Amino acid sequence: MQHDTLWNEAVAFTRAKSPASFEQWFSGVQFDGMTDGIVSLRARDEFVREWVDQHFLPTLVDYLRSQTGWSVQVSWCVGGDLDRPVAHGAGAPALPVRPRALSPDRPVEPVDDEEPPRSHDGKRSNGRMASTSVKAAPPPIEGLNPKYTFANFVVGPSNQLAHAAAIAAAGGGGPRHNPLFLCGGTGLGKTHLVHAVAHRFRAERAGRGEARILYVSAEKFVNEFVQALQEGRMNEFRARYRERCDLLLVDDIQFLASKTQTQEEFFHAFNALHQADKQIIVTSDKYPQQLEKMEERLVSRFSWGLVADIQGPELETRVAILRKKAQLEQIELADDVVLFLAQTIRSNVRELEGTLIRLAAKSSLLGRSIDIEFARQELALTSNPRASEAGVDDIQRVVCHHFKLRTSDLLSKDRHKSIAFARHVAMYLCKQRLKCSFPELGRAFGNRDHTTVMSAVRKVEALRTSDPEVRAHLEALERKLGTTAD
Repeated sequence: MQHDTLWNEAVAFTRAKSPASFEQWFSGVQFDGMTDGIVSLRARDEFVREWVDQHFLPTLVDYLRSQTGWSVQVSWCVGGDLDRPVAHGAGAPALPVRPRALSPDRPVEPVDDEEPPRSHDGKRSNGRMASTSVKAAPPPIEGLNPKYTFANFVVGPSNQLAHAAAIAAAGGGGPRHNPLFLCGGTGLGKTHLVHAVAHRFRAERAGRGEARILYVSAEKFVNEFVQALQEGRMNEFRARYRERCDLLLVDDIQFLASKTQTQEEFFHAFNALHQADKQIIVTSDKYPQQLEKMEERLVSRFSWGLVADIQGPELETRVAILRKKAQLEQIELADDVVLFLAQTIRSNVRELEGTLIRLAAKSSLLGRSIDIEFARQELALTSNPRASEAGVDDIQRVVCHHFKLRTSDLLSKDRHKSIAFARHVAMYLCKQRLKCSFPELGRAFGNRDHTTVMSAVRKVEALRTSDPEVRAHLEALERKLGTTAD
C-alpha cells in the first residue's frame, strides 16, 4: 500500500513514547488503510477505541501531520475480527523516525526543496514514494478539483457534522446517510466536501472495477436534460443517471426550482438510485423546507437521510484555514498577520483564501514581505467601509435604543418576553449583516451556546415572513443601521 511506510514510521514514533502500554492497547487495534488523509482504524471494542483515541492518537496524528502537511482525520470502526493487530505488525521500535519539528539531530531541510503535499498520486510531501511500484493514476473525473480533498479540508465546530457525514458517505466508516443534503451559504466548503467524497470514493473502489461517479451542477443537469429532449436521446440520458451511476453528486440543487419537467426527471433518477442503494449527495444554499417552487415529494426525499448544515467558520477555524492555505501555496505568513486576517474577514472561506492569494500576488510584485502593516494597508483599500464600521456592539446599541432597553439586558439571562425578543432580533441582524459564526455570536451575547443563537435567527427569519409587526421592527432597525453605517 502507498502509505504503509508512513504509517509504520508513525507507529514506531508513538510506540517509543510508551512501549509496554502501546503493545497492550494496540493489540486490540487494526490499521485498515490511509486514503486522502483519512486513517481507517478498527477497534476490538468501544473501550479500546476510547482509550487509544485519548492517549495515543494525538501523538500519532501529530506525527502524520508533521510529515505530510495534511489535515489528518481518523475514522473508527468498532467490532469484527482483527486479522492484523497494529502491535504485532508494525515492526520493532528500534530508532523511530521523528518529525522535523521534534528531532534535534535531524537537519532541517529548506522549505523551497519541499513538494506541496498531494493525496491523489501517492507522493509524500518530502518527495519520497511510499512504494516502489505505483499504478498509473486513473483519469480525472470531469469537473472535480484535485485540490479539494479531505486532507486539505480544515475541520471545525461549524462544519464537523457535514465533514463526518461526507467521510461516511465516501466509505470511510461510520453510519452512512442516503441521501446526504449539505446546506450552507456561499464559499463555506460544500463543494469542497462533495469533491472530496468523489476522490475518496474512487480510491476506495480501486481494484474493484470502475467507480461510476457523476458530478454535476443542477444547472448542468437541466441543460443535459433539455439537450437530450431536443435530440431524442432520453433513453441514454435516463440510463446514465439511473443505471450507470454508483455515486451521484449534485451541486446547487436550488437551481431546479420552477423547472417542473426537470424536477420530474430528477425525481425518478433519485428513486432509482436510492432503491439500488447508490449514494446521493446534494448541496444547496437553503434547507430542504426553504426551497421555494420545489416539488413537495422532492423536498421530502431530501430529508430522508441527513441534512447537515455548514456555518461560517469561527475564529480558530479561520486561523487554521489560513495556515493550511499558506502551507499549500508556500506563502510565508507571520502569526500576527494570520490572526489579523482571521479577525477581519469573517464572511466565508472563499473570501478568506482569496484575500490571502491577493496579498501574496501583490507582495511578490512589489518585492516585499507580507507583514502586518502591508496587510492592513491592502485590506483598507479593498474593504467595504459600511461593513467595517458596523459591529456587534453597534447593532446591540441600536436594537437597545429601538426597544428602550439597556445593553446589559441583551447579555443577561433574563428571559422576559420583551427582552428575549429584542435579543433574538439583535442576533438575527448580527448574523445577516456581519456574517459572524454562531459560536462567535453566542460569545458576544453573554456566552450563550451556538444552538441558542441558531434557533433565535431561524425564529426571527420565520416571523419576518409571517408577522407584519416583526417585519416593521426589522425594517426600521435596518434603516437606522444603514444611516449609522453611512
